Amino acid sequence: MGNPDAGLALLASLVLEDGRRWGEAAHPHQWRDARAVLSVDGPRRHWLGRARGWSKTTDVAGLSLAVMLTQLSPGAAAYAAAADRDQARLLTDKIRGFTTRTPELVGSVTTQAYRVVAERSGVVLDVLAADAASSYGLTPSLLVIDELAQWSSTANAREFYMALSTSLPKVPDSRMVIMTTAGDPAHFSKRIFDAAVKSPLWRVSSTAGPAPWQDPVEIAEQEATLPPPLFRRLFWNEWSASEDRLVDPADLVAALVLDCPVSPEGGRSYVAGLDIGLKNDATVLAVGHAGPVDVEDDRSARRVDIDLLLRWQGSREKPLQLEDIERAALEVNSRYRPRWYVDPWQAAGLIQRLSRRGLRVEEFVFSSQSVGRLAHGLYSALKARRLRLPAGDEALRSELLNVRLRETSPGVYRLDHDSGRHDDMAVAIAIVVHHLLSGSGRDFGSALSWLRERNAALGAPTGMLRAVNGGMS
Repeated sequence: MGNPDAGLALLASLVLEDGRRWGEAAHPHQWRDARAVLSVDGPRRHWLGRARGWSKTTDVAGLSLAVMLTQLSPGAAAYAAAADRDQARLLTDKIRGFTTRTPELVGSVTTQAYRVVAERSGVVLDVLAADAASSYGLTPSLLVIDELAQWSSTANAREFYMALSTSLPKVPDSRMVIMTTAGDPAHFSKRIFDAAVKSPLWRVSSTAGPAPWQDPVEIAEQEATLPPPLFRRLFWNEWSASEDRLVDPADLVAALVLDCPVSPEGGRSYVAGLDIGLKNDATVLAVGHAGPVDVEDDRSARRVDIDLLLRWQGSREKPLQLEDIERAALEVNSRYRPRWYVDPWQAAGLIQRLSRRGLRVEEFVFSSQSVGRLAHGLYSALKARRLRLPAGDEALRSELLNVRLRETSPGVYRLDHDSGRHDDMAVAIAIVVHHLLSGSGRDFGSALSWLRERNAALGAPTGMLRAVNGGMS
């Protein structure tokens, strides 16, 4: 292994996106972890646990470059593993950014989509995704693993990690660095963490709480709207069991109060969400409007009423016909005159026909980001009791009680459901909620109070309770 001082000097010289050098912006926690990883003495297995926002992927990229360029032997192989190809690509993008912005590194490194090559030494860093087919047969001098606790808990992901980690003894003085936020204790990474804590071969560094440069108001917003276990995992780096139900039964009882359908009123702006399923899934049309909530300390608070909820169920033998949906949509439009948001899957022709008939129709494209916003918005509205739904609808009540929030990638949720159940009504309602409440005000007073109490209990500096200039994002 090379000189650790040279590795630290290179890491400190890397230019961040805001123009500062890593060494100027790094927190003492980051410096301690970097010195330990780059040291030629002590453990060669490192678990670096940090909350969200603690510059994990940026530091993984910087440490990888430092080891590649100052410590590995010519022709050595290094590997970085991420949850999926998108996260893997993010890691190579971070490395490319460093090599592009840092004058001392221009021309010394070639960065491809999933590969980084040190030109002089021939050291190669391959960036792998945990959903790759196989990782057996590798001989890593350096193995870096990004967000292990957020990987899928499938057998393939576990095998992928085991194949990588068990390849380390093939190479003398090989090194492994796991940089991750804590996850669900049921995840396979928790067993790895527990073993690392007890092993003299590992160094475990676990940083609790948000990074000091993060805006506490933004943190409070997340605390106010995320399920508590997810918030504790992401922003306090605590191992917390999933609380994955969409709605608490008491909150659902408080929501199921409207005598529907509610007749339209002049002067109100309505939104319609149409989620289409022709065979296995149902087609659901939800119409709603937003109005003020009588909360003395938050006049900006808004509530959504679902005024109309229609559901059609097709089958393989008798699929639902789009013509039937079109007729119903035209009738609803004549009454409520809503803005329409329609799932374009299987319905491009329907959207075109409705638009030609004068309906204000926009496609709602389902992506990992958009489904995350739907899940977050619906959960938040139900939790805050700012959503009113049709009373006496047993099918709706049963569906919402069986809808889950599934984490698909770090901090990204989507609606899911128990086996044999559906979430079609939840999706249509979530579309309406999203378009009516996005950007509305929230009350973060209780969240800020909780944050202060936790900081005091953990001995966090009072500066963490204020927006702090500097630091990394």
